[in-house]
Amino acid sequence: MRFEPLAIAGAFVVHLDEHRDERGSFARTWCADEFAAAGIDLVPVQCNLSRNTTAGTLRGMHFQRPPHAEGKLIQCVRGSLFDAFVDLRRDSPTFGTAGWVDLDADEGRLLYLPPGLAHGFVTTADRTDLWYGMGARYVDGAAAGLRWDDPDVAVPWPVSPTTLSERDAALPLLSELPEELLS
Repeated sequence: MRFEPLAIAGAFVVHLDEHRDERGSFARTWCADEFAAAGIDLVPVQCNLSRNTTAGTLRGMHFQRPPHAEGKLIQCVRGSLFDAFVDLRRDSPTFGTAGWVDLDADEGRLLYLPPGLAHGFVTTADRTDLWYGMGARYVDGAAAGLRWDDPDVAVPWPVSPTTLSERDAALPLLSELPEELLS
């Protein structure tokens, strides 16, 4: 595996060493030793699958309130998407800054996000599925979010959402988040 650091401290694109032959391909997607050697402290304790029917489906920007902040290892296993994240760590030099990565199933690379980041995506193909390895369990009542179209964050979404939940549309702006929601 090769770990490519992103502009947001602690976030990485993970490039896999894929082995191909006449049967197809094989790649390791997580290894405790390799992640630790890259400075990533992630032990998946929960795995999630997000299935999205149509292109233009937007989910986000989601996070869990401290002390339940979660690191995430994300892979697109079918289709394609534009993945975005925002640093919510008050003591980070990139606080309030957005980052983004295109992911698709054919490319196979992963995205690692450290605890303290809000995360969201918009699908750019029909039938797009994401797999998540989570560094913390879901805690009922700890879920929170940030508006996907916050002008101060300015994520350059490549498409306008065609499908967006009422909950996600009503999330607060970064400037409206109470201090206790930030890491």
